[in-house]
Amino acid sequence: MTAAAGDTRKLVLYIVVCGSPVARSAADGVRLALADGWEVCVVASPDGLKWIDVPALAALTGHPVRHRYKYPGDLDVLPGPDAILVAPATVNTINKWAAGIADTLALGLIVEAVGNGLPIVAMPFTNEAMARHPAFPRSVDLLREWGVTVLFELPSFAPGTGESFVDDFPWRIAVDAVKQRAWRSENADHW
Repeated sequence: MTAAAGDTRKLVLYIVVCGSPVARSAADGVRLALADGWEVCVVASPDGLKWIDVPALAALTGHPVRHRYKYPGDLDVLPGPDAILVAPATVNTINKWAAGIADTLALGLIVEAVGNGLPIVAMPFTNEAMARHPAFPRSVDLLREWGVTVLFELPSFAPGTGESFVDDFPWRIAVDAVKQRAWRSENADHW
């Protein structure tokens, strides 16, 4: 994917990875996005960091994996995002995001992205008990109201059984959805 006409740079996709067993397969999402022509950067939530292979993702993307706010005076090591994919998105992240809480780098970036009108897709991965908490559907509704595409592609699963659904996480659907959102955003003036 390339930027606007006359601009030959690739569009930058941030994949924000939250704390879930699916985070172990983040490289699958990265590979799909790279194959689609994105420049990809990975940002992990503090719990997402526990599940991912940081050196492998850095090697795959050519960028360091960020997981915390930089210190004052530190240079930005990542290019700015043109679109964001939050996958896997946890109930914790969805609820904090909808509340505007930016207490981690991952949350700060996605809270800011809503304010900047960036194309954003989130694909939650959570068990049925957490998904039934009354705050969660309200948070999803708010995010959708603000223009975030929230996709539910996996069936509900009982607490403690999420590991059995890790291989079923639909990275292709998630990457395609963010590509579609970015395309619509780029071409909004032509509609």
